[in-house]
Amino acid sequence: MPVQFYARIFAPCAAKGFQDDRKHIMSTNEDKLKSIIGHAKEYGFVFQSSEIYDGLSATYDYGPYGVELKSNIRRYWWEAMTKLNGNIVGLDAAIFMHPTTWKASGHVDAFNDPLIDNKDSKKRYRADVLLEEHIAKYAEKIEKEVAKGRKKFGEAFDEEQFRATNPNVKRAQERIDAVEGRMKAALDANDLEAVRQLIIDEEIKCPISGTANWTEVRQFNLMFATELGSVSGESSTIYLRPETAQGIFVNYLNVQKSARMKIPFGIAQTGKAFRNEIVARQFIFRMREFEQMEMQFFIKPGTQQEWYEHWKAQRMAWHTALGLGQENYRYHDHIKLAHYADAACDIEFRFPMGFKELEGIHSRTDFDLSNHEKYSGKKLRYFDTETNESYVPYVVETSIGLDRMFLAVLSAAYTEEKLENGETREVLRIPAPLAPVKVAVLPLIKKDGLPEKARAIIDTLKLDHNCQYDEKDSIGKRYRRQDAIGTPYCITVDHQTTEDDTVTIRERDSMAQERVKIAELPRIVGEKVDLRGLLRKL
Repeated sequence: MPVQFYARIFAPCAAKGFQDDRKHIMSTNEDKLKSIIGHAKEYGFVFQSSEIYDGLSATYDYGPYGVELKSNIRRYWWEAMTKLNGNIVGLDAAIFMHPTTWKASGHVDAFNDPLIDNKDSKKRYRADVLLEEHIAKYAEKIEKEVAKGRKKFGEAFDEEQFRATNPNVKRAQERIDAVEGRMKAALDANDLEAVRQLIIDEEIKCPISGTANWTEVRQFNLMFATELGSVSGESSTIYLRPETAQGIFVNYLNVQKSARMKIPFGIAQTGKAFRNEIVARQFIFRMREFEQMEMQFFIKPGTQQEWYEHWKAQRMAWHTALGLGQENYRYHDHIKLAHYADAACDIEFRFPMGFKELEGIHSRTDFDLSNHEKYSGKKLRYFDTETNESYVPYVVETSIGLDRMFLAVLSAAYTEEKLENGETREVLRIPAPLAPVKVAVLPLIKKDGLPEKARAIIDTLKLDHNCQYDEKDSIGKRYRRQDAIGTPYCITVDHQTTEDDTVTIRERDSMAQERVKIAELPRIVGEKVDLRGLLRKL
């Protein structure tokens, strides 16, 4: 299509129209997040910590179904790392570490967030996040224009040409480039006044007060400090770990020698981390106590770009294999690199509050091992028998928050569905291998030997799958309960079962029902809910 044609069809949209659209989207997204939070509490996924004492900010407890979903996500990650990669092994390092660890890692001096307060609302925000969300508005405008173009021109649509020539897209991209450029320069120079000035120049307002009455930007260290020792004045300061990675680095040589690992190889770990988040909100997205799933991959210097791209692709494949929608994922390159990185990007997910970081992939160079060498006085080098050289390995890291992954699955799965009879059902379309309960077995009535038959079926399945027995209320209400917790299959035992050993199996998503032999249940259920089905996609 000629450039003029695109330009003529897509005239600049009015700023007011764009703002109105955004307000509507924000309102819809907030409503969805509230619905998810309410559902998570009602059905035993997530509870506010210490709720009987009015709760503790940014801390949450996982209920009966939440802990099962969390465990299944963790297992999916662990087996994808350790089972599918012969050169990745596991580790479980202690939360408490020698305090010098955190000096060597740079956390004591550089683990800060730039925070800014709005004087009218008294709310505090991360300055860099305010700017990133502002940039995201322009990016959303671009994608909206591209979507309109794709709809208008169908198969004839040339997206690359459209992005290069459409005046709306070009203007929005110019604004993105300008803001990102000033933001990167200010953050790299640690020029907090320049960060504040950029927020003011871009007329960024507090979403609560609607004003731009901002304080200066200040740095806050996120480390949790505590004391080790029983006598006051004789104790030493230690830290709750803000990441699990350092436990891997200080054990790198132990693992390499004991497991006889040759470079390239990786060490995987899951476990709790703690951050003194000043701005903690949006349910379990940002918490002070959370769980990480991290893998540090040790490589030969000079190969980091190759492995960085490899793990970017591998981790995206792991996410998209869940079937939550490829349109809900995107890469986001870091504007400001961490002090240890020469390349970094996030895999972002479309949460109810917009695209947010889900997983980070970092090329950490040899920063960590070199610094631990320096501070400990111990050699952390690898002798390459093939090249007869000794070197400090480079590292590529993959790091995902288990709690964020939990919220991503819950957000994508939650559906309010209108039925043909006019009723509405709440259903969690959780990927079957991750579902907290895989099978519910329901006797039609509580007599005539049906409960005993139902429990016998559970006995045949429970060693392989998490099963639930339910005999309370009508069969329809029981189906709705199981839909609400994401159970892939419901099996109904009725009087015909006692005659021919057949049952009705109901599938969650389609609600389709089928009569099958009891002997076929392990195969039918296993084909859908077995984790190996996900792993085979990788």
